[in-house]
Amino acid sequence: MKSLKEIFKIGKGPSSSHTMGPQRAARMFAEKHQEAKRFEVTLYGSLAATGKGHMTDVAIIEALSPTATVDIIWQPQVFLPFHPNGMMFRSYDKNGQQTGEWIVYSVGGGALSEGKENDMFNTKDIYDMTTLAEIQKWCEKQGCNYWEYVNKCEDPDIWDYLSKVWKVMKASVENGLEHEGVLPGPLNLARKATTYYVKAKGYRAALQSRGLVYAYALAVSEENASGGTIVTAPTCGSCGVLPGVLYHLATAHDFSETRILHAIATAGLFGNVVKQNASIAGADVGCQGEVGVACAMASAAACQLFGGSPAQIEYAAEMGLEHHLGMTCDPVCGMVQIPCIERNAFAAARALDSNLYASFSDGKHRVSFDRVVNVMRQTGHDLPSLYKETSAGGLATITE
Repeated sequence: MKSLKEIFKIGKGPSSSHTMGPQRAARMFAEKHQEAKRFEVTLYGSLAATGKGHMTDVAIIEALSPTATVDIIWQPQVFLPFHPNGMMFRSYDKNGQQTGEWIVYSVGGGALSEGKENDMFNTKDIYDMTTLAEIQKWCEKQGCNYWEYVNKCEDPDIWDYLSKVWKVMKASVENGLEHEGVLPGPLNLARKATTYYVKAKGYRAALQSRGLVYAYALAVSEENASGGTIVTAPTCGSCGVLPGVLYHLATAHDFSETRILHAIATAGLFGNVVKQNASIAGADVGCQGEVGVACAMASAAACQLFGGSPAQIEYAAEMGLEHHLGMTCDPVCGMVQIPCIERNAFAAARALDSNLYASFSDGKHRVSFDRVVNVMRQTGHDLPSLYKETSAGGLATITE
C-alpha cells in the first residue's frame, strides 16, 4: 500500500476524480508541451457524462489556456478499458501538426494512472500488510494501536503532513460556517451549514451534538461544492465526513492535537486498505466507495479517540462501510451537491453511532472489515454504469 499522503490530498473541489485529477494531468501535459499552440482534450465515460457539473472542463482549461487554445471533446458513451474516468490529451504546433498524445486516467482521490503495470504514477509501496486482518493481528500481538503501525511504515515527516491536513480540515469547517448564500450552478442550492450551527446551539446537549456534527460536515461539503480548499478523505465528494466528526469531537471533548493526528492516521489506514483492495472512485464502485469509505474512516477515528481496542475500532469501521453497501453515485445535474452534501452529514452522524455501538461490544462480530471491502468491490462492479457518476440514472434523472 502507498503512503497516507495519497489518501489525504489538499486541493480545491468539487471533485477529486473529476476536477483535481484532470487538472493535475493537464498541468503535466502542458509542462511537457510548452511549445503547443492548441490542445485537444477528449473526455470519456464518466468524466464526459458529469464533467460540466464537476467543472472538469474549467479545471483543464485553467491549466492549459495560458499558452494555447483548448478544445474539449465529450465522449460520454465511450469507456476506455482501464477505468471509467479516461482522457486523451493532444498537442498541436503553430502549423497544426500534432506534437504529442497522452492517455491517462483519473482513478479517484485525485490520483492518476496510465493504466500500465509500471507507469509513471506508480509510487513505492511502504506498507507490508494490505488487509485489516493482518494489521489488526500485528497490533494485538505487539500491544499497539493502528496509528503505531502507520508510524512504523511511514517516513517521519508524515506527522508534519497530517498536522497540515488537520489545519486545512479545520479551516474548511470554519470557512464553511462563515459563508452564506447560494452554491454555484443551476440548482440554486442554498448553503445550510450556518443555519444548522445556529439552530444546534439552541438545543440541549443530546440534540446539540447531532446538530453540530451535521453543521460541521455540511460546512466542509459546501466549501467543496463551491470550489474551496479541502482535504480528500478519501475523495472530494466525501470530504465532509471525517473533518465533521473530528472537529466536533475536538471541540466538544478537548482532545489534544496529537490524539487527533493519531485518529487521522488510523482513518487513513482504513481508507488505504479499501483503496488497495477495492476502490474509492464513485465512477468505479458508486458512492459506497466515497461516502461509505469516509464513514468507515470516521468511525475508526472516533472509536480510537474514545479508547477503543483494535477489535472495536475494526468493528466500528466495518459497520460504517457495511451500512452504505450498494449506495449509488447519481448526482443531480452532475454536481457535487444533491444528494452528496446531505450524505456527508448523515454519514458523519452514522460514524458516531458506529463508534457507540462498537464501544458497547467486545469487538467480536461475524463479518470482518476485509469481507465488507470485498463485497463493496463486487457490488460496485455489479452496479449498472448509469448509477456510477454518469448522471444517467437514479436521483440524477430528476428534472424538477
